Formats: sequence, C-alpha cells, structure tokens
Amino acid sequence: MSFMVYVGVLGVLLMLLALTSSWLRWLPVTTSALCLLFGFAIGPAGLQLITLDVQRSHEWLERLTEVAVLFSLFNTGIKLRLPLRASAWHSAYWLAGPVMLASIVGMALVAHYLLALSWGLAVLLGAVLSPTDPVLASLVQVNDAQDQDRLRFGLSGEAGLNDGTAFPFVILALLLLTQEGAVQDWLGAWVLKHLLWGVPAGLLLGYGMGRGVGQLMIHLRIRNADSTTSPNDFLALALIALSYVTAQALGAFGFLAVFAAGFGLRQAEARITHSELPSEHVAQPVLAHTRVERERATVTQIEELSDSQLAAGVMMGDMLLFGNLIERAMEVLLITLLGASLALYWDWRAIPLGLALFCIIRPASVWLLLGRKLFDARQKALVGWFGIRGIGSLYYLFYALGHGLQPQIAQGVTGLTLSVVGLSIILHGLSTQPLLDRYERQLSRPEVRQD
Repeated sequence: MSFMVYVGVLGVLLMLLALTSSWLRWLPVTTSALCLLFGFAIGPAGLQLITLDVQRSHEWLERLTEVAVLFSLFNTGIKLRLPLRASAWHSAYWLAGPVMLASIVGMALVAHYLLALSWGLAVLLGAVLSPTDPVLASLVQVNDAQDQDRLRFGLSGEAGLNDGTAFPFVILALLLLTQEGAVQDWLGAWVLKHLLWGVPAGLLLGYGMGRGVGQLMIHLRIRNADSTTSPNDFLALALIALSYVTAQALGAFGFLAVFAAGFGLRQAEARITHSELPSEHVAQPVLAHTRVERERATVTQIEELSDSQLAAGVMMGDMLLFGNLIERAMEVLLITLLGASLALYWDWRAIPLGLALFCIIRPASVWLLLGRKLFDARQKALVGWFGIRGIGSLYYLFYALGHGLQPQIAQGVTGLTLSVVGLSIILHGLSTQPLLDRYERQLSRPEVRQD
C-alpha cells in the first residue's frame, strides 16, 4: 500500500475521534479498543484498504514503535514527582522486578508445556509479553505530577521501568534461539553486559542528564528573564534523543535512560521550586504564550509566582502537552495498524496463552509477591488485572524479527504476540474504565483512606 493510503486512513481516524470525542468519553471502552476494531474493519477481513505484512515491514515498524515507547516513557517519568525515598516507589520496584520475572517464568512454562513450544521460543514469548505497556496503560497511570494515588503511582513506575528491565530477557531468549554453543559459553557475558551494566548504567545516566539539564535550563531562564519564550518542545526532543543515543552507545538500555531522564527533570523542578505543588499547576502556560509578554503568559497572577516557579511551570507544562500529543497520535496509528494485521496473523493458541497471563500468572504473581504494606486487597486485585500489553510488546517483537530468527519461529512468535496484544486491548479496553470508576467512587467515600 502507498504512503498516501496510510496518511489518508490516519487522517480519517483522527477526524472521527475528534468529532466524536464528547460522545466516546461516556462509553465504557478505551480509544485503543476502538482503533483496533477500526483497523480490523479496513484490513483484509473487511474493506481491504490496508494489507500489512508485519514480517516484511518489521524494520520500519520497529522504529515507529520505538519512537512511541520513547515518548511515553519520558512522559511517564516527568509525571512522577515523589522522591525515590518515598514508600510508593517500593511497589514500582516489586512490579517491575520480581513480578515481571515471575510472569516471564510463568509464561515460558505455559508456552512450553501447554503449547509444546521450544524453551527458547517460550522464553522469548515470556519476555516479549510480560512487561506492561507505558503507552496503552496511560489510563491507569497517574493523571499528573500531583497524583500520588498508590495504585496509579505503582503502575506508572512499573510501566516506566519494566520496558527496560525486560530487554535483557528478550536478548537472553534470542541467544537461546540463535547461539549454537553451550549456554555457559555466553551466559556470563550476558549477565555482566545486560544485567550488571546495562540496567543500572541506563538509569544513572538518564537521571543525571535529566537532573542536570533541568537545573541548567531553569537557571538560565531565570537569569535571562526568558521563562516563556524558549522552545520547550525542542528541549524535550533533545533530552529524549541524547539520553537514548548516549545510553545505547555505552551499552546501556536506552529505554531506562529516557524514563530516568524524565524523572530526573521532574526532580530538578521539585528541588529548585521548593513547592509542594507541581510548577505547571501554579504557572499554567496559555496558548501562544511564546508571543506575548510574561505577565499574560500564565493563568496565575505573575505577582504570586517566584521566578523558579514561572520558569519551571511553563517548561514542564509545554513538555507534557507536546509529549501527550505525540504519544496519543502514535497510539492511534500503531493500534490501527495492529488491527489491520490481525486477520493475517491471528493465532487461536493466543486465547489460552493470553487468558493464562491475564487471569492466572499476573494476578498470582501480584498476590504472592506484593505485601499488604504496598497495596490493600482491593488495590492488589486491580494491579493484578491491569497488566495491559501493547506497543512495548510490539517493539520487542519487531526487534526480535530483525535478529536472525528462523522463518518458522518468526511466524509463530509474530502470530502469538500480535494475537495476545490484540486480546489484551479488547479485554482491558472493555473493563478498565468501569473498574477505575468504581475504584474512584470507593476512594471518595469518607471511610476509605489511602495509607
């Protein structure tokens, strides 16, 4: 299909979403589920406007999903304002670490013994499908930097961390599938390079860059009285690009670096302003603020703001608006393309595999590994269900397809991954909003308090 067809389809879908947004927000279904159905309707099983061969197109799809994940990770990072010493971070560590590892093991066991797949392919499926998605999980993540709800914060931290912590196990599975020598010949190098170096180096590098750039930019804008005219979207793009490229060049995981860069930038804002409220909630930028004087550039009265709050508030607000726009556009495009490809790659084995992951493996891992100090029973039930799979899993699939998989293995992992992700979008898309509404109503009751 020509490039013009893809652009036209995307334009039509975005127009439909824009025109029906006031109606769609009352439906108990997510936009992602609707985009998936739209893509299926215009694919080979419907109007036949798009026929997407994923295995032939994996190179540009890998780059497209990579960009979507990067923007989502950065956006997630700058929404998390609590310092690392806060107890709310403990749930994120456990979800992105032990719970994800248990999910990989559980998925590998089910894929091997239930579907009779080789251990290498079973581990690859486990690593690809175990991390929750930072793009599609935005509905269950924190609403903004002021949101400190334990459930939302834990899911946000998990989504930001596990797209990087899953990467070593994707590489491990590829080594199992492609290396002919004994495992002990390369296992030590894998542990050293991808676990002991890649994960911590990516986090430290990204955090340092985000924290340093944030402090420098706020200082320069205060010094030069340039709080409202600088191109903050350029700064976001630069920080995403430089943290990612630098981490990759040093053999660290770029996804972790980008998430940590967003978090480091937020910590710079919190420490410089010394305010309990996020700066963008105090100094909200208005449309076209780059072309008006600073007294008219924010919603709040200028006399009520410190110089640091004005500079940081406009900077953070612009970055969030820009990041949200890119993230949502990429989500619509990629999920529509997924829907268009499902008819070609649907694998019925994904139903028992997906249900095992959503209904047994993820919930059991949460209940067994997370203590009552992290979540109460109601929150643990929701965390166990809100394991949404999406664009992050698609990126790992396309990455694996470009690393020497045999045609039969490539066909199997492609069908199962696309089918499980599609199943997740439908099941979670239909249930997430009603469950969240019920959770919010329970929180609003006087007798219900967060710890």
